[in-house]
Amino acid sequence: MKIKFYLLGVALFAMMVAPTLAVDYQSVFREYKLDNNYGKQVALQDFSDSPIVVLAFLGTECPLAKLYGPKLEGMSQEFADNNVAFIGISSNKQDSLTELTAYVHRHQINFPILKDVGNRLADALGATRTPEVFVFDRDRSLRYHGRIDDQYGVGYSREKTEDSDLRNAISELLAGKEVSKPETKAIGCIIGRVKTSEPTGEITFSRDVAPILNARCVECHRDGEIGPFTLTSYQDVLGWEDTILEVIDDNRMPPWNANPDYGHFANDARLSADEIATLKAWVANGMPEGDPADMPPPPEFVDGWKIPEPDQIIEMNDQPFQVPAQGVVDYQRFIVDPGWKEDKFIYAAEARPQNRAVVHHILVFVIPPDARRMDLRNVLVGYAPGSLPIHYDDGLALKVPAGSKLLFEMHYTPNGTEQTDMSYAGVCFMDEAQVKRTVQGQIAITNKFLIPPRDPNYQVQADYRSRQRELLLAMTPHMHVRGKSFRYEAFYPDGTREILLDVPKYDFNWQLKYILQEPKELPQGTRIQCTAVYDNSEANLVNPDPDRSVGWGDQSWDEMMIGFMDTIPLGE
Repeated sequence: MKIKFYLLGVALFAMMVAPTLAVDYQSVFREYKLDNNYGKQVALQDFSDSPIVVLAFLGTECPLAKLYGPKLEGMSQEFADNNVAFIGISSNKQDSLTELTAYVHRHQINFPILKDVGNRLADALGATRTPEVFVFDRDRSLRYHGRIDDQYGVGYSREKTEDSDLRNAISELLAGKEVSKPETKAIGCIIGRVKTSEPTGEITFSRDVAPILNARCVECHRDGEIGPFTLTSYQDVLGWEDTILEVIDDNRMPPWNANPDYGHFANDARLSADEIATLKAWVANGMPEGDPADMPPPPEFVDGWKIPEPDQIIEMNDQPFQVPAQGVVDYQRFIVDPGWKEDKFIYAAEARPQNRAVVHHILVFVIPPDARRMDLRNVLVGYAPGSLPIHYDDGLALKVPAGSKLLFEMHYTPNGTEQTDMSYAGVCFMDEAQVKRTVQGQIAITNKFLIPPRDPNYQVQADYRSRQRELLLAMTPHMHVRGKSFRYEAFYPDGTREILLDVPKYDFNWQLKYILQEPKELPQGTRIQCTAVYDNSEANLVNPDPDRSVGWGDQSWDEMMIGFMDTIPLGE
């Protein structure tokens, strides 16, 4: 019941602060004085000579605010001759002045960034997200409110901007015109507001919430990892509670896309119903910290290797790759010769990003010496946030022929500042005499498809058939940005059938491997049918061009249809 009242309260609050209600904006500009990131007081009235004022609500750790900070700086320079004033506002309780200063320096921002202590200005204007912009004319009437443009959103990045809403609004006002689109939906992190109620209740951070975060979130949300903010302490979490509940309700975090009705997986990352209820009740009760003595010991993460000390470490290239601050970086591929003059039997391998802040995932393929082209079945190891390295026991190993080369396929995600990366992989070898069975990669694949323009549900199928009895260990669906859903279904020789894995909402951002809790025996002659569905319509926010027919291709604006599988042959 408390949770229901909390959610109702959030809805009522959103209605109360909505910018569509009557607000005396002139008095806001007359009255508000805020400190900038250096502690100097700045009055909004100081910008009375500017014909247009843009108030941009930003946050130092929000991924979208990181990407849009430099874009706002570029726009402020673009309209500098027109005396358009850009003012950044941080209303997050979790953003300190030191963090704001670091944000300013990191993204080379020259317009003022002001600290809205107690989120009073955000409340007055009805701001709820970062980034979110408000554009005022000379009379300080609100003329535009919403997003900056459509290039970046939750879980997607476009190669270029299609609708530059903020720029268009400013240009139209400067030309003496009405703003053609005065309201758009702001997308981003929820502003971390100061709570007015006292924390109550028996559920506390120290005893109840910290263990959940340690088990489910902290591996990525800690210093130096890909998570945009840390969740390792009580102070870290304050300000992010509403965003945390939102991404859980949307099933965006923790990343796990498998339908729970089919299969049991060893690496299932989902929060349980009890864990979700605990988090919601804790937030609804005002987030009491509890007794710090109840805090569990922090989880231990390996700074070096999760596998045994590697026998060999192979870097992806002879020089680092330059990752730009913004935009879309398509797959980068680097071929490396590890110098293997004899067959190698690998029982453990780990791919490691050198710069976790921008490396989204890594795939390392083996290219045998006689191969005319890369065989997609020959995946040595992969990396994605939260993924595990390969480490086989009981005499299992991957066989790599002498003279093979390695291909590193790298997927980078810009984070607002230019970066470099030199990722690498480590491998552990086993003597051939100790090998009992070899693990093999299999695929269901087809490149014979052409997705029609604007088709929201185009289906493609591919089969794999077991030529001998074997064990299925894991499955990894692979499509690009138009991928919508993916399913593995087994058709057994006795006429029965079984859905092995169903991914109803495929997400290109998370290249997940689904490791079976128990290996599945596939009798000889078993057919595994993979069914992929693609959305080439405008409704797919990451679709680069819905008017194009799309076929097979390496880059993300093309498509692929691959059902990867790890198997152990058992013989006839």
